[in-house]
Amino acid sequence: MHIDIRPVARLRGPDAVDVAAALGPLFAALGDGPADLGRLRVVCDWIQYRHNFCPAVQARPILAQPPAVEIALDLRQAAPDLATAVKSALAGPAIPAQTVLEDWRPASQSCIWQFNALYWQALQLWEQAAGREYEQALPGGRSQAQDTGPVRELILELFRVWDDLAARRALPEELYVVELGVGNGNQARTYLDAFAELDRSHGRDYYRRLHYLMGDYSPHVLDRARRTVREHGRRVSALVLDATRPQLTLGFLAGKAFLVYISNVYDNLPTDEVASIQGRPYLAEVRAYLPDDDAAALAGWLGLPPGELASLIQRLLRLGPELLAEAAPDLLPTVGDAVALWRDTWAALRLAERYLPLDGLDAYQVTPSLSGEILGPLLGGSGDIRMHVSNGALASFTGTLPLLHPFGRLICHDLLRTDPGQYHTGFGGPGKYDGSVVNWVNGPLLRLAGNRRGFDVRIGPLPSRPAAHVKTLTAQVRD
Repeated sequence: MHIDIRPVARLRGPDAVDVAAALGPLFAALGDGPADLGRLRVVCDWIQYRHNFCPAVQARPILAQPPAVEIALDLRQAAPDLATAVKSALAGPAIPAQTVLEDWRPASQSCIWQFNALYWQALQLWEQAAGREYEQALPGGRSQAQDTGPVRELILELFRVWDDLAARRALPEELYVVELGVGNGNQARTYLDAFAELDRSHGRDYYRRLHYLMGDYSPHVLDRARRTVREHGRRVSALVLDATRPQLTLGFLAGKAFLVYISNVYDNLPTDEVASIQGRPYLAEVRAYLPDDDAAALAGWLGLPPGELASLIQRLLRLGPELLAEAAPDLLPTVGDAVALWRDTWAALRLAERYLPLDGLDAYQVTPSLSGEILGPLLGGSGDIRMHVSNGALASFTGTLPLLHPFGRLICHDLLRTDPGQYHTGFGGPGKYDGSVVNWVNGPLLRLAGNRRGFDVRIGPLPSRPAAHVKTLTAQVRD
């Protein structure tokens, strides 16, 4: 039996996790059960996201020959009836009778990302039902990257680069700065206000030549950001784009962007998870479902047989709440009722998991241009480990690098792992932020991909808040 206790930071101190209180019932459940202890793995985690997709106890089949199983315990949810839950998880199929919303698939293809897309597409309806704007759901109610001091330093560094190019008559007439993931526009306004002020004292008239491009997936978010920066209207353009394929919208900028600024975007993009178990690579597959009690409550409220609930939820994901209310007025008389179905389903949604063996990492496609071979250096030297592939973040990152001017720079503030070993010591998602998905980002993998393309990629603390979970990634052409 292999036992992995991951929340090491919570094992000491006045509020230390009582691991023994969880392991005692676990061993009691295993002692008189039929499980092959030699083929059993136990993973104890602390799911820091209060809203998440994890049941307190889950059996994850390992589809090897001979088959094995992993028991996952969330120490945050561990309850007095833990032994009963373990026995139940081991005795039956992964999903006994719940409402299943999809077949087994890689996590990046799960319907949780359809819910994520719906959140950004219909954000205004969600916010109206929640009674707050989405940024208030972030820790502290704001992005951790909106600080004026580092912004001013960044602009002054840009001025130094431009001054040097101008002295060599190599500075383009049009000066492009790009922001991906604009939030409510406060970061853009902070940057543009500081830029205009510093340019006046600098005396080089760079502000007149500036083109500030705001890109986001959500038209509602872009409209809000556009209003925030209306005083800089002539300098700003707003573009709806898919962050995983930036060149589709921004390809005209190839080799022209002096700064690409990204904040809290990569952690909201689809990702798979891979694992190395006893030296063999696996892909973690998932299956979204609703627990029995939640499915029964939703079906009872709608007056539906429980077996018809899944198809209604699929229609919600295809149509959105407004069109669904029009298409099914007998079930959902108002748009508000459709939004309630959306919110209640999201709150109840869970993921079952299993491990599918991979026939070599190179057979797994990370992005259209990257094979799983790139994972080898991270998986090969870390023992038994499970980590995010950050497929969407990798596609976005590698697709954005070609937009940079030879003297340009990409700066990203996000929930970045800085070392593969951190996957041994804590949970990194998926979690739920309001109606969207959040995952920590595999920073070492982004660094490796950038290095292979000739970029110097560094990850360090957020300048103004070195203890914050959010880290800063910087990429620029290697000297």
